[in-house]
Amino acid sequence: MFQIPLIILLGFGVLWKGTDLARAPHDRVLRFLVASLLLLMVGEILSFPEVNTAIDRATTAGVGKVVFNQVYLSGLFTLILVFVSATPGPEADYRRHLRINAGLLAGVLTILIALMLATPAEMRSHSLATPNMAQPSIAAFYFVGNAYFVHAYLTSGLWALRYARRASRNLGLGLLAMGLGLLGLTVTSVNRVVLVALRIDEPGSHKAFNALNWSLSDWSMGIVLVGICYAGGVQLVTRVRSVVHHRRMYHELAPLWKALTAAYPELVLNRPPSESGWRSVRRSRTHERRFYRRLIECRDGLVRLSPYLTRVAPDADLARAPAGQLALHVAEALAVKPPTESPHTELPAALVASPAGSDLGADARQLIALSHALSERTS
Repeated sequence: MFQIPLIILLGFGVLWKGTDLARAPHDRVLRFLVASLLLLMVGEILSFPEVNTAIDRATTAGVGKVVFNQVYLSGLFTLILVFVSATPGPEADYRRHLRINAGLLAGVLTILIALMLATPAEMRSHSLATPNMAQPSIAAFYFVGNAYFVHAYLTSGLWALRYARRASRNLGLGLLAMGLGLLGLTVTSVNRVVLVALRIDEPGSHKAFNALNWSLSDWSMGIVLVGICYAGGVQLVTRVRSVVHHRRMYHELAPLWKALTAAYPELVLNRPPSESGWRSVRRSRTHERRFYRRLIECRDGLVRLSPYLTRVAPDADLARAPAGQLALHVAEALAVKPPTESPHTELPAALVASPAGSDLGADARQLIALSHALSERTS
């Protein structure tokens, strides 16, 4: 029911977080997150019977089922490592979790391959409905595989619930839904183990129990989807609002920035030569970084201009002057500044447009007010 929407959502997540990873390739959490999303997406595609059958036809019976389990279980393994990596603590704790989980995954995948090889060739296309569940290698295949599903879903669900208590309200609600959905999938994995045990003596029995469990699995996956969408949506909305906010402030600083960098062009950081492909994505400046760079350049420009400000307005309180009055002084100072300054001339700096607070937001508001006032004078 929710498989196609999940694949689409996972694909969107790979593109979104993959772009972030290209900008921060050494971010361990992002690496595991992108790997998990990609593996789970491929695993969901491999779970389609048509895809599974096509792999078996291209190779040999049973390969499709083994490949699906390898990919999907690896995706759950990396999902666990996302939470482990995001937990602050000693590096030794992270490495211990990594060794334990990697060893467990490697052991499970090795056992699944061995059990498939031990299964007679004519029985390797088995499923939960197979009449050959009494075959030891087939029953063990489902016992081992679903035991790992229980471990992975339960571990990830508990981690999600733990983070939900620490996260902000909106993100916490998404993680809470995701954690509850993962716990629901844990229950369905336990039920599949029970179903396999029941069908060893009665092949194909308990169809109502199996149908109910699939329904529970669908709804649990739906809850996980809601959690992912909500948490991802909150992050996306926050990101968009941040981009819009910083982009607006970036443009609002333009009049002041243009005036100061025209007088002091060396303030502008030289841009590297244009690049293409992933390298350009990695090095591209975000709107936030472009804004902060412009803010710093404006502040540096005012420091450089301040000796001329004290010259044209010797009695003015440049630190506390209203934006309109300070804009007048800036225009006058730019007019008296010589085109070329002697490097041997000592020009004492003065405090200009001091913000009311000590944070960058207060500094930005102060300089934006000055920029607006300067724009009104020159327009």
